[in-house]
Parts: sequence; C-alpha cells; structure tokens
Amino acid sequence: METADATVQLRVTKKGEAQVHRAAAERSAEPAAHDRAKDYLLDPGDPFFDTIGGNAAKRRQVDAFLRALAASVSPLPERLRVVDLGCGNAYLTFAAYRYLAGRGVDVEVVGVDVREDQRRRNTDLAERLGCAGWVRFVAGTIADARVDLQPDLVLALHACDTATDEALARAVRWRARWVLAAPCCHHDIAAQLRGDAAAEPYPLLTRQGILRERFADVLTDALRAGLLRLSGYKVEVVEFVDSRHTPRNLLLRARRTDTPPTEAQRAEYARMVAEWGVTPALQRLLTPAS
Repeated sequence: METADATVQLRVTKKGEAQVHRAAAERSAEPAAHDRAKDYLLDPGDPFFDTIGGNAAKRRQVDAFLRALAASVSPLPERLRVVDLGCGNAYLTFAAYRYLAGRGVDVEVVGVDVREDQRRRNTDLAERLGCAGWVRFVAGTIADARVDLQPDLVLALHACDTATDEALARAVRWRARWVLAAPCCHHDIAAQLRGDAAAEPYPLLTRQGILRERFADVLTDALRAGLLRLSGYKVEVVEFVDSRHTPRNLLLRARRTDTPPTEAQRAEYARMVAEWGVTPALQRLLTPAS
C-alpha cells in the first residue's frame, strides 16, 4: 500500500508469519512539468463510486470504457436507448448512464443479467443513486431476456465465451446503431481447433494447448468482426483498458452503416472459416434456421 507519506508492505512467510515493512515515500523537491492530474470523464471523487464500491482499478476501467463510448457515439444524440447484456454488478451500466445524463442526453438504460439476485441488487442501487426511473434491470439470459425498448446502443462487457456471440446476434437483430463488446473466454473456437483439425501446416500452431488458446482468442474476434461487417457494420478492434490491468482488454466497437457487403468481403470470410475448419457461434446464431 502506498500513501503520500509512506509505503507499507505485508509479506507472509512459508511458516505463515506476517511481516510488515514500512518505508518513507520518496519525494522530489518540485513536481515534474508533465505531472498533471489525469482528466477523468467521470470524477473519481464522485459519490457514484462510493455507492458502487469502485476501487482504483475499477475507476480506471470506468474511464477507459467511457472514453471508448465517447469515441463511438459521437456526436452524442439528444436521445439514447441503451441495453447492457450480461451487466453483472452493473458498475459500467451505471457509469454509462451517469456520463450520458451528465451531458444532457435523454438516456434510458436496461441491464440484463441471468441472476435474479443481481437484478434485485442493481435495482436497489438504482434507487439509492436516484436513477431508478431511467435505469432498470431484468433477469434472464442474454439470448432470451425480455427487453421492452428498441436499443440504439448495445453493450456486452466481458460476457463469457459464446454469451458475447449471443449479445452480438441480438444487437444485429435489433439493428442497434452502435455496439460495444469486450469479449471474454474464447472456448468455442479453441475446442474446434483441438487436435489436428486445422489444415496443414497449421496443426503446429494449434497442437499445443496454450498456443491454441491464445490463437483462438485472435481468430474468434477476427471472425466476429468479419461477421459484423457482413451484417452492415463498420467495425474496429481496439484496446479497451491497458493490459496491465486486465488480460481481457480488447473491445469490438461497431457502428451500423447498412452498407451491403461486397463479394470480396464474403469470400474473404468464407476462405477464413474453410481454412481453419471452424464454425463460429455468431455465424450459427445469425444463420436463419432451415
């Protein structure tokens, strides 16, 4: 733990003994010219963070998310309807509302989570934050939860494995204008790559478990971006938050343009899935049942 005056370290030995070390903080006589307070989009001292229990890491993630949101939805519209699929404890859901409402946007937010206890907790937080009329929650799966508004913006932040694909598929079917998705846990494609399923000479890349998993992360998100493009979206894959804070730091940022895909784009995607012998979950979800 570091304070303005000291650094305190706690070490536990193999015998279970706790050892505390204290040292005075190093100080320079004058602050460097470039040492300026970070300009957060949502003030870290805002009582909002006290209510949601945000620590320093969460505040950094909130700021990174809001910067991605600001870059995506620009200029801000007068009215915005938002659905957060797989919202969990909803601190980013509330942050989105706080940021947008603070800039004069007529915003309404619905958070979806499969757990009923999370719905009750988040609803209580909305009451305490005074925004229950604009931020509400429903319990249900990402694929099937009943949402009573047509979203302009769909969020899916760290939904695990194919839950991200379910969120992207709903966003496409809703024809949402903007989509922000931070994927997590890419097991589906990794399982399809197991063994020697890949064409030669690629089994050398996919045979080892750790290499297969890391490559599956990249391949999964590349195919997701390709499918969104084929669905009429312009897609960027950007860094969500610095990798020092979380290894799951990619963000799929998509904006609907309704530009029809070209034959070259269709062929590029088809070659990719054929080369690797995979069928992405998002492709299955977007393909009409015969």
